[in-house]
Amino acid sequence: MAKYTYDSIMSELKNGVFRPVYYLMGEEGYFTDRITGYIIENALTELERDFNLTVFYGGETDIDTVINTAKRFPMMAERQVVVVKEAQALKSIDSLVFYLQNPQPTTVLVFAHKNGSIDKRKKVATELDRNGVVLDTKKYRDEALPGFITQCLREKGLTADMKSVHMLRESIGADLARIAGEIDKLAISLPQGTSAITPELIEEHIGISKEYNNFELQAAIVNKDIYKANKIINYFAQNPKKNPIQMTLAILFGFFSNVMMCYYAPEKSERGVAEFLGLRSTWGVGDYITAMKNYRAMHVMEILHLIRLADAQSKGAEGAQTPDGEIMRELLYKILH
Repeated sequence: MAKYTYDSIMSELKNGVFRPVYYLMGEEGYFTDRITGYIIENALTELERDFNLTVFYGGETDIDTVINTAKRFPMMAERQVVVVKEAQALKSIDSLVFYLQNPQPTTVLVFAHKNGSIDKRKKVATELDRNGVVLDTKKYRDEALPGFITQCLREKGLTADMKSVHMLRESIGADLARIAGEIDKLAISLPQGTSAITPELIEEHIGISKEYNNFELQAAIVNKDIYKANKIINYFAQNPKKNPIQMTLAILFGFFSNVMMCYYAPEKSERGVAEFLGLRSTWGVGDYITAMKNYRAMHVMEILHLIRLADAQSKGAEGAQTPDGEIMRELLYKILH
């Protein structure tokens, strides 16, 4: 399939370049929605949209109707836009092959395919690759979320320090649409004339503690701050609903898994580690390097094993009934000693 990315497509669109056919699909529907929304809002003026914007839903139309609409000429406008939402429900998609071989140049035809991808073995996939813009997204990895949050903030003219970004990541998770929505809410809550998202603002409007959270726990473990780590664990034990053990264990496992990979990086600089991990920037890589200094590779392997055991124990493996707080205290002791 064509090697398009969300960024490359958006860059073209913002420069006023609209292609005849877009097929947007994959596991991360947020990007499909963003591109589709941008085309609807910017390919036509408000007056042009009255006569030149057609939106179909895959389960309520058929491919022949879509193609016939796409072949029409725009009315008093440079182009028309035809959008097929929920394109995964559109039947007989193979019939699109002939249109793709000679697409209408004054039509922008957009297929928004959610929760999956088109069968790449089909001829229609080959024609899309030749004559269309294809985006096939993958689910965002946890370690990539801070980069997404930072980019989202930048697009809105906002800034945030590392702690604030990780608080957003922890409180919201990997739901990109929700992350963007919460950032919008925070932007509205900012005092006039300011653009910095702070831990205090997040604590007030999202509800996560700026002192007792998984980011602070991870930082304490990385730096072997035994007192601070135990203080946070004790707070978690007293507030288990706000700080579920499974989330904490998942974050720690993901972090130390990346630390383990870092030992194999040919270049141990921040840039070298970021490139080895496939990260788009060096943002947050310093924690991996600090962890490598404070924990030997064999210890990191043991930590990963201990986290797995703690996870099994928290889920009642072998009839275990140990409170979550005790599980975390024992895990923390074994990591830090």
